[in-house]
Amino acid sequence: MDNALVLKQMQKFWNNDMPFNQLLGLHITKFSPDKSEVRFSWQEQLVGNPMQKILHGGVTATALDLVGGVVAAANIIAQLEDLSPNSIEQSLRKLSTIDLRTDFLLPGRGEEFIATAVIIRSGSKVAVARMELHNEKNDHIAFGTGTYMVG
Repeated sequence: MDNALVLKQMQKFWNNDMPFNQLLGLHITKFSPDKSEVRFSWQEQLVGNPMQKILHGGVTATALDLVGGVVAAANIIAQLEDLSPNSIEQSLRKLSTIDLRTDFLLPGRGEEFIATAVIIRSGSKVAVARMELHNEKNDHIAFGTGTYMVG
């Protein structure tokens, strides 16, 4: 099995089998070690400030954390020599968020939100990702830095 097929299968698995992400409407649209992407649409249930009708900060942080975890997972998979299901499962078993920083730049307004992430450092135990959240007009709503346990 090649790396691209494994990443596609992981994307499908994470989109279909993570109930919290489904509840929020988060959908992984790019599962890649170079740059990963998560998208979600505006929903009234995601309001954090009913007076201003803006996105809840927790939703913003969750989207950033998810896309950071996705790019970290894709990097783990890209480094594997054995792409068997057992090897992939064992390699991703320790993946978890160690630290997440979210900086809010603009109120979360829009019809669609796009979170992207790139790895800025990847070691044998820890990976650090840089994440951004934009709306469909490319307004930069938030950015974050996530540190992930990878080994």
